[in-house]
Amino acid sequence: MFPIPRRALLGGGLALTTPGLASAQVVQRNARIIIGFPAGGSSDIVARLYAERLRGVYAPNLIVEGRVGAAGRIAVEFVRDTDKDGTTYLQTPASMLTLQPHIFPRDVRYDALTDFIPVSTVCTFPFAFCVPMSHPARNLAEFGAWARAQPNEIPFASPAAGASPHFMGLMLAQALGIRMTHVPYRGAVPAVQDLIAGRLNAFMGVLGDVSPQNGVGLRMLAVSSAARNPRFPDVPTFQELGHPTLTKDEWFGALLPAGTPAPVVQGLFNAITQVGTTPEMRTALERLDFNVGVSASPAAFAARIRTEREEWGPVVRASGFTPE
Repeated sequence: MFPIPRRALLGGGLALTTPGLASAQVVQRNARIIIGFPAGGSSDIVARLYAERLRGVYAPNLIVEGRVGAAGRIAVEFVRDTDKDGTTYLQTPASMLTLQPHIFPRDVRYDALTDFIPVSTVCTFPFAFCVPMSHPARNLAEFGAWARAQPNEIPFASPAAGASPHFMGLMLAQALGIRMTHVPYRGAVPAVQDLIAGRLNAFMGVLGDVSPQNGVGLRMLAVSSAARNPRFPDVPTFQELGHPTLTKDEWFGALLPAGTPAPVVQGLFNAITQVGTTPEMRTALERLDFNVGVSASPAAFAARIRTEREEWGPVVRASGFTPE
């Protein structure tokens, strides 16, 4: 594993609570942030950043609890069925709510807009396509040429089946005219480990999960952001390489189970807005290659989920992808 140093998790030694924030707590008992992926990955890191800063603002204390399995769906279903008192909320990647309903229609047994109350996004981030340092390809064009010369399909990994990186890898294969087979992992950490060890030829994942190893154990060939990342100016975007359909940002969002009282929903939104827009949080997120991204309102977040879910449908159908 590649544990994030505690000083990075806390924004480089920043205080655990942010001075000047409202002291009135929304929930009077300890609360949980439920995630669907293992410790050490991007989902866990962001949840812990918020848990530290929401302490004393939203609840007396918040812990991050992983409910890993079924490509993140176990966590979503757990929160759907939990108490509707604000003591448990879900932090999940966008793909669980917008993409997976199209990819796994028989397995997804929840609806983001009826089984949950969307509260806010908590950050946004791009993806990166990587190869191990030992790989002969130095850029995306060379990777495409190398892949086309191979007799068999090229395995590529992502943090989970049905997540955005999985599907973006398939989209990249189509764009490059190559054959790639998806290898799902339970989180980014084990996948990146295998990539660095040379057991994988390629990985599509969150930029923050791979950036610490760029140039050391792996090589980033392209990123999905609209512009190059200032920290990695030599890594081109998919768009400038001629693949604009791969220009996408993911987000993590906070949701409460349907039936949670409106004051609690508004209280969590206010707390996330307060701590998520401070300079301290911006610095902590940017050090991990995430971006501040808080919704304008719970209604705006719900509208974003609806729009992106509708956009993914025709993309999935046009790809011809079907779950195994």
